[in-house]
Amino acid sequence: MENEPSSVNVGERLRVLRGERGVSMRALARESGLSANALSMIERGLTSPSVSTLSKLANALGVPITAFFREEPVRSRIVFSKAGDRNELTFMRGRWEGLGGERFEGRVDAFLITLEGGATSGPHGMLHTGHELIYCLQGKIEYEVDGERFLLEPGDSLLFAARLMHRWRNLESGQSKGIVVISGYDESETPSSFHVASVSAEEAGEGIPDGLEGMSAPAAGGEEEA
Repeated sequence: MENEPSSVNVGERLRVLRGERGVSMRALARESGLSANALSMIERGLTSPSVSTLSKLANALGVPITAFFREEPVRSRIVFSKAGDRNELTFMRGRWEGLGGERFEGRVDAFLITLEGGATSGPHGMLHTGHELIYCLQGKIEYEVDGERFLLEPGDSLLFAARLMHRWRNLESGQSKGIVVISGYDESETPSSFHVASVSAEEAGEGIPDGLEGMSAPAAGGEEEA
């Protein structure tokens, strides 16, 4: 994520994300703290936003920063993925590995997510169409669904209607891993992009889980705004 993929138009992605959520330019400017003029220049491709600017826009839209870099892959009816040939995305405090859902033409997405200590899905929670299954492979992952909290340890699973507000966090000081399967979602959605952690529990204002008090959030990069 350090370099913007040359094939991805971030301004166009911003326009699409804003349109999908029915957010006006003025409303996004108010929520992000950026000027409407700056947003207009980004959408028209007249300026390239910094990482800190994209982070503000992602928070205002309630999406992970990776949503700005999503590319539409070629999809197939049959997808075979070798263990050493998965699509991967490294993000702050974790790693996402596709299990073929990103290339499958049906409405099923599956991925392996590796979470570093204190990683969370963010302060806002998320919801989308379809159903969601999480299977814990390693560590301790807490899922909050519709205000109810569930602690998943190795071998535990959780299945729920994804239209319920949900979010998660890693309760371990080390890594936690889980497999997430999302099915039956609307064709216009790519819900896996909302499950990429971009902040720590401390940065999300959620406090630090027991055992993580000695950890600190990554320092800000200090990029200039667009």
